[in-house]
Amino acid sequence: MNFSAEKVIDVTGLGNALMDFLVEINDDVLVDAKLEKGGMYLVDENRANELLAGLQQIKHKTTPGGASANTIKGVAALGGESVLFAKVGEDGHGDSYIEAIEMHGVKSRISKHNSITGHALTFITPDAERTFSVHLGAALMLGKEDILEDDIAISKVLHLEAFQFEGITHNTVVHAIELAKKHKTLVSVDLADSFLIERNLDLFKEIITRDVDILFANENEAKAFTGKSGLEALKQMAGMVDVAVLKLGEEGSFISVNNETSKIEPVKVRAVDTTGAGDTYAAGFLYGYTHGWNIEKSGRLGSLLASKVIEKIGVDILDIDIQGVLKEFD
Repeated sequence: MNFSAEKVIDVTGLGNALMDFLVEINDDVLVDAKLEKGGMYLVDENRANELLAGLQQIKHKTTPGGASANTIKGVAALGGESVLFAKVGEDGHGDSYIEAIEMHGVKSRISKHNSITGHALTFITPDAERTFSVHLGAALMLGKEDILEDDIAISKVLHLEAFQFEGITHNTVVHAIELAKKHKTLVSVDLADSFLIERNLDLFKEIITRDVDILFANENEAKAFTGKSGLEALKQMAGMVDVAVLKLGEEGSFISVNNETSKIEPVKVRAVDTTGAGDTYAAGFLYGYTHGWNIEKSGRLGSLLASKVIEKIGVDILDIDIQGVLKEFD
C-alpha cells in the first residue's frame, strides 16, 4: 500500500480509555466479591468504587488499557507515529492514564470529563483464568467535538474498537469514519467481542461492508459475524473489506487480501496472560502495513509482538525488547 506524503501519522486510534488493574488472586477472593470465575461484568460507579477499595489490601499492577489504546501503544513502541482520541475523568487515574500514554510515545488527544476514569479490573486466578469487572465511566463521554479532523486528515489508518459502535459513543465513531473517508484515511476495526456482535449484527454488517478497509477478528468473533467457521468465515469477511485478518491464537492467523490468503505461523511461548494479545497483534500488523511491508511480513510482526505480551501479566509494551523484535525482520 502506498500512502501519500501528507500522511505522516501511521495510526490514529479512537477508543475507550480504561485504566487496567491486574490482580493475581485465589479463587476465594472471587467468591467473597460475588464474581463468577471467567465472567465479564459491566458495573455501575458504586460497585466499581467498592471493588477498587478492595484492591487497597491486594498487590496489583496498573497500566493504561482499552483495546484501541493497546494497539496504539504497540505502534508507537515499534517506532510508528500514533495518536489516541479518548476521554478520562478529572481524577488521579485520569492524570496517570494520560501520563502513561505519553510515556509510551503516543500523541495524546485525551480530554477530560467530570466523572471517574473508566477502568477494568482483571482478576487472574492460579489456573490463569481471567474475570473482568469493567466500569466505562468517562470513556462514554467521548464526543464529536473531541475528534480533531486535522489529525485524521494526515493519518494513514484510523483504528477503531467495536465496543464503541454500541451505545452513546456510536455517533462519535460514525463521525470519525466520515472524516476518514473524506481524507482517504483507511479505516481499521477490531471486532472485539462475539456477544457484542450478536447484539448488533445488522449494524456491524452495514458499517463494515460500507466503510471498513481492514478487519480483525478472532475465531469466535468471526463466527458470530459470518455464521461460518475458520477459512469459510475469513472468505466471507474478505468479501466485505480489502484486508481481512483471522486470529487463531496458538494456531497462528490467516490474512486475506485480493482473494489471496497467507498463513501466519504462531510463535510458541508459555502463555501467562492473554490480555491484549489480539490488540497487540493488530499493532504489529498495522505498523508493518503502514511502513510498506508485505502482508506476510506484517502478519509475522503482529504474531511475534503478541507472543511477547502473553509471556507476562498485563499489556506493558515498555517491558518488551522492541529492538530485539525488529531485528528479527532485518
